[in-house]
Amino acid sequence: MAARVSRVDSSSVVVSDGGLAPFQSEGLLFSAGAELDSLQAGGEPFRRCSAKLRALSASGGATVKTELNLLLDELLSHNYSLQNSGHNITAQDVCVVIVHASRLIPHSQEHLVIKLCQLIHQLLNQLQVIVDEQTLYTLVSYCTRALRTCSSWTHSEILLAVSSLVYGNGPRCQQHLPELIGPNGVLLKYGDPKQTDIELRRSSVHCLANLCLGVPGHPYLEESYKGVCYRIFLHNLQSLKPSDVEDVVFCTLLQSSLKGIQYFLNGAKWKSTPDQDLGTLLALLKKYMFYGLPGINVEMPQVLYPAPLPQYEAVPAAKAEPAQDVPAQRKTSGSQQNKKRKSRGKGKKAKAEGKTDGGPEEGDDEEPISVPVRTGGGGGAGRGEGRIGWPKTSNPLTLLLQTGAHSQFYPNWKKNSSDSEFSDPEGGMQSKLRLYQARVRQSALQCFLAVVKSVEKRVLHGYWSSFIPDAPGTGSPPSLTLLTIALKDPSPKVRAASLQVLSALLEGSRQFLSAAEDTSTPRQAFTPFSATLAASLRELHRCLLLALLAESSSQTLIQVIKCLAHLVSNVPYNRLRPGLLSPLWKQIRPYVRHRDVNVRVSSLTLFGAIVSAQAPLPEVQLLLQQPSQSMGPGTSGGATPQEQCLSWRQPVRRDREPNLPSPGGTGVDGVLEAPCWLLQLCVALVTQPRDEPYSDSDAAGSTGGALEPSPVRLEALQVLAHLVKGYFALTQTSLLELAQLSARCLREQEPSVQLHGAKLLEELGTGIIQQYRSDASTSESAGAVPLSQVVQFWSEVLTGPLIGALQNDQHPTLQTSACDTLSSILPQAFSQFPDKTQVLCITILLGLTYSENSLVKAAAVRALGVYVLFPCLREDVMFVADTANAILTVLDDRFPNVRAKAAWSLGNLTDTLIVNMESVELEFQEEFSDMLLLKMLRSATRASGDKDRVKSNAVRALGNLLHFLQPAHLRKPAFQQPLEQAMRALIDTVKGDATMKVRWNACYALGNAFRNPGLPLGTASWSEEAYSALSSVVTSCKNFKVRIKSAAALSVPASRDRYGDTRQFAEVWCALAQALEHSEETEDFLEYRYCTSLRTELCHALLHLLSLCQLDDLANVQASLNSQSKAVLLGFLVHYLSDVALVSRPEDVSGEDAGDQMEPRDRLKELEQALSRLKELEGEDRVDSKSDLDTVKMFLEDVSKSCETIKAAEGLDASVTHTNSPPKFSSD
Repeated sequence: MAARVSRVDSSSVVVSDGGLAPFQSEGLLFSAGAELDSLQAGGEPFRRCSAKLRALSASGGATVKTELNLLLDELLSHNYSLQNSGHNITAQDVCVVIVHASRLIPHSQEHLVIKLCQLIHQLLNQLQVIVDEQTLYTLVSYCTRALRTCSSWTHSEILLAVSSLVYGNGPRCQQHLPELIGPNGVLLKYGDPKQTDIELRRSSVHCLANLCLGVPGHPYLEESYKGVCYRIFLHNLQSLKPSDVEDVVFCTLLQSSLKGIQYFLNGAKWKSTPDQDLGTLLALLKKYMFYGLPGINVEMPQVLYPAPLPQYEAVPAAKAEPAQDVPAQRKTSGSQQNKKRKSRGKGKKAKAEGKTDGGPEEGDDEEPISVPVRTGGGGGAGRGEGRIGWPKTSNPLTLLLQTGAHSQFYPNWKKNSSDSEFSDPEGGMQSKLRLYQARVRQSALQCFLAVVKSVEKRVLHGYWSSFIPDAPGTGSPPSLTLLTIALKDPSPKVRAASLQVLSALLEGSRQFLSAAEDTSTPRQAFTPFSATLAASLRELHRCLLLALLAESSSQTLIQVIKCLAHLVSNVPYNRLRPGLLSPLWKQIRPYVRHRDVNVRVSSLTLFGAIVSAQAPLPEVQLLLQQPSQSMGPGTSGGATPQEQCLSWRQPVRRDREPNLPSPGGTGVDGVLEAPCWLLQLCVALVTQPRDEPYSDSDAAGSTGGALEPSPVRLEALQVLAHLVKGYFALTQTSLLELAQLSARCLREQEPSVQLHGAKLLEELGTGIIQQYRSDASTSESAGAVPLSQVVQFWSEVLTGPLIGALQNDQHPTLQTSACDTLSSILPQAFSQFPDKTQVLCITILLGLTYSENSLVKAAAVRALGVYVLFPCLREDVMFVADTANAILTVLDDRFPNVRAKAAWSLGNLTDTLIVNMESVELEFQEEFSDMLLLKMLRSATRASGDKDRVKSNAVRALGNLLHFLQPAHLRKPAFQQPLEQAMRALIDTVKGDATMKVRWNACYALGNAFRNPGLPLGTASWSEEAYSALSSVVTSCKNFKVRIKSAAALSVPASRDRYGDTRQFAEVWCALAQALEHSEETEDFLEYRYCTSLRTELCHALLHLLSLCQLDDLANVQASLNSQSKAVLLGFLVHYLSDVALVSRPEDVSGEDAGDQMEPRDRLKELEQALSRLKELEGEDRVDSKSDLDTVKMFLEDVSKSCETIKAAEGLDASVTHTNSPPKFSSD
């Protein structure tokens, strides 16, 4: 929460940046000379004074007035914020006192009105009180009447009281809003930039800002009133500073206006209107981001426009700082440097003396003037002029170490100081002004952060070049961006705020940044946007690395590292030239041993982002394979100049003892088999004791004992999980050691550590499965984990604390993760477990499906859905039946997420039924219960009407069940109605408006059902509807993948009678022919990548229909072959039959969708079957159909001849190429 602005007296204004409540002062400041230490604690005196005040009556005359005046003075003399606890002053006590005082003080007694307003402001601010609705109405009414009746000199104090009252209460002031911010409202009058009294103007803007502040969970101010406030804020930011107004006072006005816009944006989405132009607001924010920044003097454009390139920023030549400053500093002699050190020390003394004059402390927001520059980048290094303009070929670290870098990168406003420049009064005022200017910049950045959160990312990406640096140009000054602030601003809070904004811009920008590419080496005359964006990303890496090297503030350093983590998570490194991550990797390694625990945690977070970014990246793989000895601070390759001050512990011992003892006593010999250094580091951080005492910030997160603090250990476990997921091959040598690490974590008492240990186990299991799944023929020599070692790994896990975690009802989240771990067991390894171990896993999972916790129930039923696919379990009828009953029970759960997992498991179980039907034949089908099968059919039909997440897999299960039904089932009356209901559920889903994934699965399910020869397809009442639904989808669906699957379903029936009568056959043929003719017409460009697959499936379906057609069907077929359609269809069929490159390829079916994949077919054989069928029809003596038969036959013969001609031409070309090729000689 930000700070309110408090008026001190007529000559000074103080803005507080801390405190508990937004926009509130830390305490009431008194006249010059008043010391905070002399203020009395306000608990007991408040109760005594409030009791006396409540005893006063308005009928007491002059005596009451005198007594009231004394009581108000005494109440104002106490500092209530000093009482952190124990004052026992409730909000009700405060409201009673100030309401009663308002009834005793008439508006004619203006000096008492002022004191009452000061008391309201002080009590509400220091005690962090938001008044109730009745008190709000009473006091706001009192203040508005005071504004109408009292003299203008009192209005400033009254407005401060109003600002405290309306803080967070804007929507509850409905009755007073017309008077305050209506057409003639007092706040609009005083807040207008034309108002000459700057104090009234600032107080009014302050009130408007607090009116706009919304409290989460409560209604916000009406849009019409918010729009009025926004215009006032904007106009004040656009106005110039009056010449008679002090800079510090004007800074408070700017800060109030920026806070107002921030509150206006919080909790709402940006709505672009003529009065709310995003480009205008961003231009103002960019202007005030650099307000008062030393060395920056530019004229910002009034409006920013979406543009791919940086927009012009005019730099006044007359105001530019002399460029000779840098070389002059390089030539400074040793004695002159000593003199400058003395002058900076004098400045520090002046700053200390300035505090006694009532000036604000600079040290809270700025780095001390006398901070020396560390070799390699210190607190002041890099925030001077010329920092961003380093040559591309220069190493930033090397350049920082060059002679003269000390003065070159020192901020200009800190150079050339003398005794006269920092005399006591002037030094204090300059220090105070710099502090207020920094707060304006910080407020502008906080406002910008609110803009980023309220505006759609795709809109903000148009302004990317205005705030993100591009590649440094030659001969032109660098553009002003967020990185300029991060590198040059003297205030660590402002630098941190700029990095927060940059992180927010980068977060969720992966799709936008995916357009970047610079892998192509040749440069063209025209620079594409992809290259421009890639150059911008490279500059981002370079500047953030400089900020990392130069930062001295721990809090800002954390923001630098977090920003780097956001950058790494969103950059498409696989489309960029390698080399971006290596410098970052090298420089971030020492920060894992930083004294501040939060810096260490952030560094580990960055490592996690690196190893999870488009894994596996070759560059990261090489970095991980570097020997662990390079981690030491004495090596040249792995340390920065900051190593000595950052490395506060000795890492040597950890390098010697990186791993837990191997359970089997097997060591790793050779560099290639040794664990990577990052794995060693993370294991050491989790298991080994710390070497030296930590900083104070470690105490809160310490787990007790000598281990690392919990945040560090948890982040190390997360890095291990990312490392295993992305680079499993580099971690598999430590498989058993990581199993012991996970077991150790599961035995600890802290739930979060247990949870991360289970997550690591799950990633290890998943890595093993993917390794075996990637190549079914993978052998031990090919690099896969030996199956014996996998069995040993899981045997140790299942005999360890994992079973206890599964049975721990007190921690359902841990149970959920443990269920996911069980589901990641390799099927080949599971089959080698002892029977009691297999039964134990299955029994626990079946029992957890009845858990009261929805997350546990969902994880358990999903794990059963994985187990039911295991080859060693799927033929066990009892296990399949028990799993089916558990799934059907969970399928009726009230939580959608649980039902979705159950539907997915039901789909897997029905896949198992199909596999068993084809492999085990009738034995499994006869043993499987008919009643259970009927129950599954009904449950799946009901689930097909659920939410899309459930429906997607429910229709998949329906298709499998309809395929599985045997003639014996279909003859039973009990199956008749469920069968028809299931088919109509699939038809409705195909025709409905569900997501494309659901419709894809429904089309697949219909095709799966059509494969059952026992279904009355072609004669049943639902047949016509099924064919009509598929025909409609294949011609009109916008999604080509759904079209492909519907065309595949239409080509499934193996006999002519299953297509129904002649009319139904003609409808299917015409739909397929029309879909093929218009297969290149789409509104979505992304669908074009599926055009080839769609035409392949359509051509196959048409040839399949011709191979089954009858004489009565040829009339409709011939009618579709008109002059235009005939040529188009002939071209596509010839292309399908002759182009070897058109071999069907598997579709991109992601997620948990199941479905058959298109396989390459012998296409000429399909054509031969169609011609053979037409020749068979020639034997039937039907004169009325002879013309149609000849037309269709000639069409296919033309297709065949064209294919032969093309193949002959291809053969001739191949022979010519072979003849002209140079002779090859074999070497002896």
